[in-house]
Amino acid sequence: MSSNSQRYLVLISKIIFFYSIFYVVMKIIAMFQGSWVIPNLILSLPYLVFAVVGGFMVKRNSYHWAYVIAGAILISIVRYYEREWMLQLHNYFQ
Repeated sequence: MSSNSQRYLVLISKIIFFYSIFYVVMKIIAMFQGSWVIPNLILSLPYLVFAVVGGFMVKRNSYHWAYVIAGAILISIVRYYEREWMLQLHNYFQ
């Protein structure tokens, strides 16, 4: 793998890792401020998994393009449907 490609892989992996941590922390803060607990927990679970996997990748300094592709897809889909899913989950568990 070329040097530039490896640098982009590391950079994008770390961005996804830190974004996942940020998203989980923001959902926890929202729950403490009175937001719906169960929908926030459910929507933050995939990000929690990505944060844990990303943490292992950063610790071992071994990165993979599958993490980047899956992370980009997850972030895009969840952010696009987040409002709708949040309301549906709230109505389902209410």
